[in-house]
Amino acid sequence: MDVLARRIDHTMLSMQMQRSDVLRLCEEAMTYEFAAVCAPSYFVRDMAEALAGSQVQPCTVIGFPFGYHPPLVKKHEAETALRSGAKEIDLVVNLAAWFSGDRKLVADEISAITAVTHAHQARIKVIIETGYLDEHHLTALCELCAESGVDYVKTSTGFGKEGANIEVVERMRRILPEQVHIKASGGIRDRAFALALLVAGADRIGTSSGVKMINE
Repeated sequence: MDVLARRIDHTMLSMQMQRSDVLRLCEEAMTYEFAAVCAPSYFVRDMAEALAGSQVQPCTVIGFPFGYHPPLVKKHEAETALRSGAKEIDLVVNLAAWFSGDRKLVADEISAITAVTHAHQARIKVIIETGYLDEHHLTALCELCAESGVDYVKTSTGFGKEGANIEVVERMRRILPEQVHIKASGGIRDRAFALALLVAGADRIGTSSGVKMINE
C-alpha cells in the first residue's frame, strides 16, 4: 500500500456536488485505501452506507466554512451527522467569537462537541484556520484544543485566505502534545507537498487531489 494513502481524507465540499460525486469518492477511497471520505453532512448517510465494511471512515464538516453558527446549532449538526453514521467530525472553530474575546464560548463549544463525538466512538478534528492566526493566537488555540481532548487540530477549511504550509505545521507540532494529531488541508495538490507536510508533523492530509497524488 502507498505510504501516503492511509493519511488522505478524500475530500469534496463543492456547493454543486451531487450524490453521484460522493459515491465516486467512496469508491475511489476504498480502491486506494484512503483514511476517510470528507463531504457535506447532507451526504453522511450515503457515505456511511457506501463505506460500510471498509476501513475508510465517513467524515463531515460542522459549522462549515466560517464557524460562527450558535453553539447549539453546531452541536445539533454534529449529533445529527453522528447519528447518521459519521465517524469523524471536522469542526470549524468560531473565530468571530475568539477575536471578540469570547474565549469561554469557544472553549465550551469545542468541549461539548468533543464529548458528543467521543460518546459516539468517533474522532473530532478542530479547524482553526491558521491563515488568520498570529503566533499568540495559534499557540492559545492549539492549547485550548488539547485541553478539550480533541483528536486532531486541522489547519484550514480551504475556504480561507491561506491553506496549509510547512512552517505552520511545524509550529503546531511543537505546541501540541503528542496525543493530539494534525490534519493539514487547503491547497495541497501534489504528492511532494503532501509528503513534506507529513515530515513536518501532519498525520492526515485533506485534499481533493488524492487519486492524482497516488498516481504521480
